[in-house]
Amino acid sequence: MTHKILILPGDGIGPEIIAEAVKVLDVFRAEGSLQAEYEYAHLGGAGYDAAGHPYPEETRKLASESDAILLGAVGGPQYDTLPREFRPEKGLLTIRTDLGLFANLRPAILYDELADASTLKNEVVAGLDLMIVRELNHGIYFGQPRGIRVLENGERQGYNTATYSESQIERIARVAFATAMKRNKRLCSVDKYNVLEVSELWREVVCRVGQAFPEVELSHMYIDNAAMQLIRAPKQFDVIVTSNMFGDILSDEAAMLTGSIGMLPSASLNASAVGMYEPSHGSAPDIAGQGIANPLATILSAAMMLRYSLQLPELAARIEAAVEAVLRQKLRTADIYVSGCEKVSTAQMGSAVMAALK
Repeated sequence: MTHKILILPGDGIGPEIIAEAVKVLDVFRAEGSLQAEYEYAHLGGAGYDAAGHPYPEETRKLASESDAILLGAVGGPQYDTLPREFRPEKGLLTIRTDLGLFANLRPAILYDELADASTLKNEVVAGLDLMIVRELNHGIYFGQPRGIRVLENGERQGYNTATYSESQIERIARVAFATAMKRNKRLCSVDKYNVLEVSELWREVVCRVGQAFPEVELSHMYIDNAAMQLIRAPKQFDVIVTSNMFGDILSDEAAMLTGSIGMLPSASLNASAVGMYEPSHGSAPDIAGQGIANPLATILSAAMMLRYSLQLPELAARIEAAVEAVLRQKLRTADIYVSGCEKVSTAQMGSAVMAALK
């Protein structure tokens, strides 16, 4: 079977880090263990520059025909003054909605070799391995009504609406429980039950879904406490499930436990396991073109693509092992560099992973 992979380099450092992930995938294509065809297209600022829209129609067409999508990053300060519907982030939100990518999986793993790169004490973070399951298609980022209006007194007021239906909560909860079943059978649902009605429904539905997974130990935590606990004692968590906005915040916080957000991959899946895979970091326009960005999160995102959408877990495991091998060699990009290691460029890091694979 030949898999159709859509590659969206995006903006900023996106093209640089995507190039290294493609180099790694090409190792498998060359040896015959991966049959895949690539298509390239634009998303985000690159889409606006090429076609006047952050999600061009050609990209939409190719996305609908793909088995998986590998994305770099979107955004840049040059687009901040555009009308909101033309900004890069609108393209990202729209492709997620268009493909029904409702489940975002973000692992946060601290490799032993990077323990010194974390800002927390070694004993707090050593051995960290948690998964955040974030609902990606609804919540306050998508709720209507939204906008900026003028009140009777002439003052402007911004407003957004946070909504979740039972079915939307139920399907992300089922993904989270199934994920927990494959790990250590512990799931923490994060909400703001004491303040928000939407969280009241969230907790009720999660508890109901949990009845079908009696082996999973279910706990609940308020978002503010969860943020604190991720710093105080992160290893108490195994799988976290939460809403779109809360998951956005917690997953970036968890990324820093691993030493750098440059190490954090992600998978966004729909009900058919078609997914979009991207690093959790942004486009980093301040370092774009300098060849110093960390490509490991993108390379690990490619590994997640092989595991979840292309059903090739053995190839995914080989990439993950190669990344560990490179870190054991003390090769570091600038974001994870510590004294006693060798600082390498984006391309050198990608080549090192290739060499470890071979």
